[in-house]
Amino acid sequence: MNEQSPVDAPVAKAKPVLPNAQTVTKVTHYTDRLFSFRVTRPQSLRFRSGEFVMIGLMGDNGKPLLRAYSIASPSWDDELEFYSIKVPDGPLTSKLQNIKVGDEIIVRPKPVGTLVHDALLPGKRVWFFATGTGFAPFASLLREPETYEKFEEVIITHTCRDVAELEYGRKLIEGLKQDPLIGELVEDKVKYYPTTTREESPKMGRITTLIENGQVFKDLDIAPLNPETDRGMVCGSLEFNKDIAAIMENAGLKEGSNSMPAEFVIEKAFVG
Repeated sequence: MNEQSPVDAPVAKAKPVLPNAQTVTKVTHYTDRLFSFRVTRPQSLRFRSGEFVMIGLMGDNGKPLLRAYSIASPSWDDELEFYSIKVPDGPLTSKLQNIKVGDEIIVRPKPVGTLVHDALLPGKRVWFFATGTGFAPFASLLREPETYEKFEEVIITHTCRDVAELEYGRKLIEGLKQDPLIGELVEDKVKYYPTTTREESPKMGRITTLIENGQVFKDLDIAPLNPETDRGMVCGSLEFNKDIAAIMENAGLKEGSNSMPAEFVIEKAFVG
């Protein structure tokens, strides 16, 4: 008999087992810098729309490489959606941007975050201020029934460099009225205010400038910020967050938190 000896037998390389593994169900690339993806939802995960979790992949050193990501899907969704930037030399995103349907990623089922309804006092109008992928938590809140039950008007501002970077948010907002769960609640409550800072578009400029010079209020035909009626949520760069906070405070609004609700809240988990 000419049997292959155990020494010569090919050894199957064991696939590393991911902790808290979830399966990728959909990937959509919007630009060379932005993409979204959906994964299965851990059975144990309960979260409030607007919160974030730690997700990631196994690093080259065999240890989990994790980053905080806002959950872009609403709390009632059977799956989890995330919206991400691509950083060529980023420890995680350089790998994450290559995921495909059927791949697995790590999703830690421990949600936290400031951009939740519980952190705001009751009001009539809520502002969602976002730049870039800071739109993600608002993608969740815009599809959350509680948003429309608590507020008469929802204003979402989204500032990006180029028009293509607005695509994810634009498509989501266009589909709100057709959503079988929240369509009837949305009605005409949502006002969408996209702006670009580099590429030519119908509305150019930073939202901070457009608030300070009053242009946004003219364009939307609404009253200026008022602490009696307005509430706000902010998610963007450190500079953006500080600038919007200063604008809100100058208008008489106070910053709140989960433990002490007030007129506006800022998500600080994604900035240095």
